[in-house]
Amino acid sequence: MSNHSNTLVTEFILLGFPELCHLQGLLFGLFLTIYVVTILENVVIVGTISASRQLHMPMYFFLANLSVLETLYTTVTVPKLLAGLLAGAKAISFSGCLTQLFLFLSLGSSECFLLTTMACDRYVAICRPLHYPVIMDSRLCLHLAISAWLGGFLASFVSTALISRLRFCGPNVLNHFFCDVSPLLQLSCSDTAAIEMLDFVAALAVLATSLTVTSISYARILATVLRIPGGAGRRKAFSTCASHLVVVLIFYTTTTFMYARPHAISSFDLNKLVSVIYSVVTPLLNPIIYCLRNRDIREALTKLLQTPRFS
Repeated sequence: MSNHSNTLVTEFILLGFPELCHLQGLLFGLFLTIYVVTILENVVIVGTISASRQLHMPMYFFLANLSVLETLYTTVTVPKLLAGLLAGAKAISFSGCLTQLFLFLSLGSSECFLLTTMACDRYVAICRPLHYPVIMDSRLCLHLAISAWLGGFLASFVSTALISRLRFCGPNVLNHFFCDVSPLLQLSCSDTAAIEMLDFVAALAVLATSLTVTSISYARILATVLRIPGGAGRRKAFSTCASHLVVVLIFYTTTTFMYARPHAISSFDLNKLVSVIYSVVTPLLNPIIYCLRNRDIREALTKLLQTPRFS
């Protein structure tokens, strides 16, 4: 055995939702609709921000990055889920499974860092308005966006590399709709205690750091808003902050529950339910809450649609 590869299993079977096998057609239609709407929302947002000079500001630059990230994030898992529901294509190679795992964890971590960056941007804009143009210049915005993307991929590299070295002797059925940490660790015939603890520490570091900075930023924003004279301005600021906090709360609650735990989750029905929320539902809601409710983006989109086109 010492001359054999560490991995005996060459592919995995993604079980999906066997308890809802009688609703496969309905699930396919539901997930397909959500996926298409999510992609269209983000394409519209990126296109509108790119084509409208009045939106070439730090806030919308980060929102465009979030839209690109959400498009990639949902594309990592949903197409494979749709293929399984439609054609029963539930098999995924070992290398394909690790690639999906790495991309999913990396993009999720990048979203944590990007949400933190966006919270800091709003803090400077509201609490330090006179210094905002000087602090948030184009160079700093670019560096912050690149750091968020690279930070997410670096944060997930070690965990994925260690999981790739585990032995998988069989069975090879993953009780999930994509390759995630908990179901993979459950299938391994190696001792996973060290990797579980490392993954817990890494997830906690990413989530705790980003959530702390985000919470402090919004707390200071709310404190500043409370000092704004006039009810109309205060209500508008509160509405914007509340919308952002809804997305932040949903994302951080579900991801913390899934990954910042010292032991792999054994209740896979709960695992899959929470996974659907943060990998499918949240990407659908983010463009609506962050952008499509934004008056500047709506006005820019309306202006673009009303611009005459000449043949």
